[in-house]
Amino acid sequence: MKHQVHRSAADRLSETQEQVSPDPRATISTGRWAWEWLKSILIALGLFLLIRTFLVEAFRIPTGSMENTLLIGDFLLVNKAVYGAQIPGTRVRLPAFDEPRLGDIIVFYPPHEPDKNYVKRLVGMPGDTLFMRDKVLYRNGQPQIEPYVHHSDPNDIAVASMMWQRDYLAPGVDPATYQPTRDNWGPIVVPPGHYFVLGDNRDDSEDSRYWGFVDGKAIRGRPLFIYYSFDPAILKPFPWLTGIRWDRIGGTVH
Repeated sequence: MKHQVHRSAADRLSETQEQVSPDPRATISTGRWAWEWLKSILIALGLFLLIRTFLVEAFRIPTGSMENTLLIGDFLLVNKAVYGAQIPGTRVRLPAFDEPRLGDIIVFYPPHEPDKNYVKRLVGMPGDTLFMRDKVLYRNGQPQIEPYVHHSDPNDIAVASMMWQRDYLAPGVDPATYQPTRDNWGPIVVPPGHYFVLGDNRDDSEDSRYWGFVDGKAIRGRPLFIYYSFDPAILKPFPWLTGIRWDRIGGTVH
């Protein structure tokens, strides 16, 4: 009987030690759990960078140069694959699904600020002859119907930076007497591999009229849709929340 009591006490001591000692399997399980979470985060980060580099990228409209097509405070998703995304750190571009077309709204790096994104409408193709008379754009001698264009200033102005156009004047135009203005310029000829872009808010847009042509290699993509929009001029607190333009969210860009 005493022997049985002694064994029972030993058993109880062993059970207590087992409860206090850490289970090595629990340590392994915690490490595996942490590794699985780390792998998930790394995979998600890799997919995000891959999508942002080669497929789509978010873009915010900071100025009113494209009003009323695009407004300050619009946030766009831009299709970077459509024209062939560029591999970072190289001059190599992936195969394109489409070519830039007349009337496209494009995102690009302008020649005078190659580290910034601009968004404008493509109005001139390689080889086109362009000019403007009294705010009306002519392409290859034909006036262009542009229902999306917005005019806000009835006056014309001369801009010194437009003198670059002298190097691209059509035959028969004398560079010595050429005096372009915002609403009256050209005719100029678009060189191969380059494009001419204008803002839809035609009287208040910094575009090809002032800084030149867009290199086809500098075109980054074409907007897909507006995924978020708010009015930054609203007087209420937190305009990014109180000034949401619900009617613009999800709208296509054309």
